[in-house]
Amino acid sequence: MEVQTPFLIEVYDNATEQLNTSLAYNTTDGLSKSTDTYQYYIIGLFLSCLYTIFLFPIGFIGNILILVVNFNHREKMNIPDLYFVNLAVADLILVADSLIEVFNLNEKYYDIAILCTFMSLFLQVNMYSSIFFLTWMSFDRYVALASSMSSSPLRTMQHAKLSCGLIWMASILATLLPFTIVQTQHTGEIHFCFANVFEIQWLEVTIGFVVPFSVIGLCYSLIVRILMRAQKHRGLWPRRQKALRMIVVVVLVFFICWLPENVFISIQLLQGTADPARRNAATLWHDYPLTGHIVNLAAFSNSCLNPIIYSFLGETFRDKLRLFVKRKASWPVLYRFCHHTLDLRIPDRSDVSEV
Repeated sequence: MEVQTPFLIEVYDNATEQLNTSLAYNTTDGLSKSTDTYQYYIIGLFLSCLYTIFLFPIGFIGNILILVVNFNHREKMNIPDLYFVNLAVADLILVADSLIEVFNLNEKYYDIAILCTFMSLFLQVNMYSSIFFLTWMSFDRYVALASSMSSSPLRTMQHAKLSCGLIWMASILATLLPFTIVQTQHTGEIHFCFANVFEIQWLEVTIGFVVPFSVIGLCYSLIVRILMRAQKHRGLWPRRQKALRMIVVVVLVFFICWLPENVFISIQLLQGTADPARRNAATLWHDYPLTGHIVNLAAFSNSCLNPIIYSFLGETFRDKLRLFVKRKASWPVLYRFCHHTLDLRIPDRSDVSEV
């Protein structure tokens, strides 16, 4: 026993040393992860505050202003105006929903199944309606240029209103139909959230992004060909260029803002396809919380930027806004500011280009 004692003591000391090293490593690793999580939380909170201070008021007030100004000049509303009014309604829904979503930094909101599903439904309806309206507007531009007749029987205000109604119905059906099927399959699950379904994410990426933008790309490639051939008719070019410029910018901004989130979701979906055990929609958001938060903010920013694009590039809207401020504003200083900023006249119905 006396010969083995030093050996036992040495084994005991080695085991103790390894245990202490392991505990120290785990403690250090845990503190490192905790520090990283805290840093991500602070950066995410800072970005959310910037969004709320600068972009949210622009998106909320701007979209309401678009609706109010256009409804006050219903007699001057043309077909593109009608489409942008409906787009403003969809954007206003997302902006209102984003104020809750951008502060969901620790994802506690997703623990409440009803709130998680409620926000997901509003988000999807807005996303589908926005992209469907932009897709239809691109197709409408192509039809207008291809026919070279703004008074084409296929492009009337009645047909435009019918198209808007059908687009809203398609957006609601694209959201509620899968939702109803999924809810039936997960009846009784207390913590089930509609946003975490693998198949829903695939549907959102395909019919909410890939397919519409393929159609938009095709329409604009055809539009470019038509305009290149029509350059000889210099009188038509400036009018058509002004009408197309705003829609092209809106589509590009939508693409830039929504592309990061769709790429992020696609990576998650590809991981879930390769490994079914990873079919958790929140996995990638857990692994890269700051990146996930940034792509969400980028997507929400689209609805805040659309009113700026609409007001700066929409010549007709600037005229309507100037007249609206002139009628409503009681402060001469405010009117003079708007008069110099938006120093344009409201064109007659016959002068407004719907192309």
